[in-house]
Amino acid sequence: MTTRQLGDRRTSALGIGTWAIGGPFTFDGRPAGWGPVDDDESIRMVHASVAAGVRLFDTADVYGTGQSERVLGRALAQLPAGVRDEVVVATKFANLFDETTRTAGGQDVSPAGIRRACENSLKRLGVDSIDLYQLHGGAATAAEAEPVVEALEQLVSDGLIRAFGTSVDAPEVISVFAASPNAHTVQTQANVFGHNDAVLDVARRNELAVLVRSPLAMGLLTGKYDLTNRPPADDVRRDTPWWTYFDDDAMETWLQRLDSVREILTLDGRTLAQGCLSYLWALDPAIIPLPGARTVSQAEENAGALTFGPLPDTAVKEILTLLADSPERH
Repeated sequence: MTTRQLGDRRTSALGIGTWAIGGPFTFDGRPAGWGPVDDDESIRMVHASVAAGVRLFDTADVYGTGQSERVLGRALAQLPAGVRDEVVVATKFANLFDETTRTAGGQDVSPAGIRRACENSLKRLGVDSIDLYQLHGGAATAAEAEPVVEALEQLVSDGLIRAFGTSVDAPEVISVFAASPNAHTVQTQANVFGHNDAVLDVARRNELAVLVRSPLAMGLLTGKYDLTNRPPADDVRRDTPWWTYFDDDAMETWLQRLDSVREILTLDGRTLAQGCLSYLWALDPAIIPLPGARTVSQAEENAGALTFGPLPDTAVKEILTLLADSPERH
């Protein structure tokens, strides 16, 4: 179970998300980063992940307004050639940003905008072709997605990308992408608190790999945080319209839900984080979780889940029952 099919190639069943290594930036004036980072430690994290068996790294051009791509590119360039060839690099496009001011806002999914973003990502990553290029936003309907897919097909034809996918997980958008033989993935949020059945269904019908963001609920499912220990106020997790895990009026309830399944998740000696990754592997065999990491120890703990494999089906059913009231269940 340590590998998954990703289009015409195999990759590791676990990836690493690299939003956090981009460092601080803002989007529409709101904090969008995870706080200060040490680039050298980020590079060590990437190397530790590879040494532990990870062969997929997910980033985006907007993370740190280009910084995440640059650091990931530096880290991968230091790998032995044979190992580097095994690594799949996935990045995303559509969001506009200014690298000098570390500010972002607005989106551009015009053919010219997509090509420009791709060429800039190629430079930052230090590669001739991007393994997996994903729509990050800016196309929420089938009609909006169709010209995006056409532009991506041209990038494949020109050799600038090898394959593409969508991180916009509206089923109608996924279906437009899935009509292309060069579309290999959909990215969606899923964790023990919930997932979108409609997304998994359309991915299954179209044989798409499912890259899962927020598999550890932005860190809440690691057990590191409680009501007296939260991310800093300028961390994206404290000021976001997308998650409530660390909100003053919601965090206690999320922690109570976590406590109700803690014993199940830590079966057979798993850490809490490892149990959450094992849960996702059991939920759907197409899933590749993308836990974030900033340190070597986080990378090694995440990769340690590979030695355990999926949770038993009975454990998954029990978790689904215990967390049936979760607002993230679809």
